[in-house]
Amino acid sequence: MKKIIYQFIALSLASTSVFAQANIYPAKKQAGTFAIVGGTIHVGNGKVIQNGTVVFANGKITSVKEGNVAPQNVTVVNAAGKHIYPGFIAPSNSLGLVDVESVRATRDAQEVGSINPHVRSLIAYNTDSRVIATVRSNGTLLSQVTPEGGLVSGTSSIVQLDAWNWEDAAYVKDNGLHFNWPSSAAGGGGGRRFGGPVLSEEAIKERYQKQLLELKSYFAQAKAYADTDKPEIMNARFEAMKGLFNGAKKAFVKVNRQKDIIIAVQFFEEFGIKPVLVGAEEAVDVTSFLKEHNIPVIIYQSQSLPGNDDDDVYLPYKNAKILHDAGVLIAMSVDGYWQQRNLPFMAGTAAAYGLTKEEALAIITSNTAKILGIDKTTGTIEEGKDANIIISEGDALDMRTNNVTRAFIQGRDVNLDNVQKQLYKRYADKYGIKAD
Repeated sequence: MKKIIYQFIALSLASTSVFAQANIYPAKKQAGTFAIVGGTIHVGNGKVIQNGTVVFANGKITSVKEGNVAPQNVTVVNAAGKHIYPGFIAPSNSLGLVDVESVRATRDAQEVGSINPHVRSLIAYNTDSRVIATVRSNGTLLSQVTPEGGLVSGTSSIVQLDAWNWEDAAYVKDNGLHFNWPSSAAGGGGGRRFGGPVLSEEAIKERYQKQLLELKSYFAQAKAYADTDKPEIMNARFEAMKGLFNGAKKAFVKVNRQKDIIIAVQFFEEFGIKPVLVGAEEAVDVTSFLKEHNIPVIIYQSQSLPGNDDDDVYLPYKNAKILHDAGVLIAMSVDGYWQQRNLPFMAGTAAAYGLTKEEALAIITSNTAKILGIDKTTGTIEEGKDANIIISEGDALDMRTNNVTRAFIQGRDVNLDNVQKQLYKRYADKYGIKAD
């Protein structure tokens, strides 16, 4: 009986968490022309325009220039003394797929089985999650919603974070397949920093070889299927793999150890695929290899522990600088879903440990867009691109000064309220504190 009561309470809490805030709803399509004037424009590609003007109409940027003179008959947004940035992009995360981690009914990031390329994270994306509004209010406007688990986790899509449903949210559908590369180290392939069972060398080798053979066999079958014009029997899993071989989809590979990184890259290149590495804790040890093979890397958050006991304790802070200086194209990701609100601050930490502020901005904007294959439409504030723009009163990469006051997604003026702001105002009023 107690077990039933506890389950009921947990589900009740989960249900109150996943419902959207009643007074926060998606913005309507942009009407008329907007001009943001007088702010410092951080283009996202390293260029900074002081006292500039950004004009956008029908969801697209039409002009970016110096000076604070707006065209006639436009809605003027005064950004004097403020900073204007391209909206931040969060790659490889479970935002919208998980709401309460401790409640199984609210977790939809992983399917049963080891090989699931046909699983589409997009259709599981929950636009009513309260987490999304909180993440959005710190400047993250796009997210790569990514499945987890198994050797082949499934297919990701890129979503914009202001939508009624997953169809509205879809920015780019089914653009990537995600893989967890077998680990040659004790502890498994889930990331060394999380530990794992201690196995004998023989058991490790046996497990590793078994998983490699499984992947090789599967890829060979999938390639043969993709090369067949009209297969007699449709196979949903193989159909999902077709995009890898014709270039329609990117391969995102979670891998950590330097030995595994090299083997994984060579494996995919045998099939004519240029992979994107995710996590890649020891990528700093094989920078010349990555540069030679032109392999981009999505590194995890800078504020974390090093992967090995004998690593420099500040190595996670320095990873971005080391890889950038080696000529490797990098972006930054943050584990999980709630943590996406800290994405700009993780980039700011990378700036504190070697990158310039504009280089740090690029690893959550233009670089990410390039790696995800959406750089023609977003990632920088440039003419012809989508008007995915944020305005912050201070440095958006600094936790102390980040204060996003306006945000536009494809030109739509997005609501930046969230449940945490509402609770702050509620209790500030209760105790007579002046709320900002």
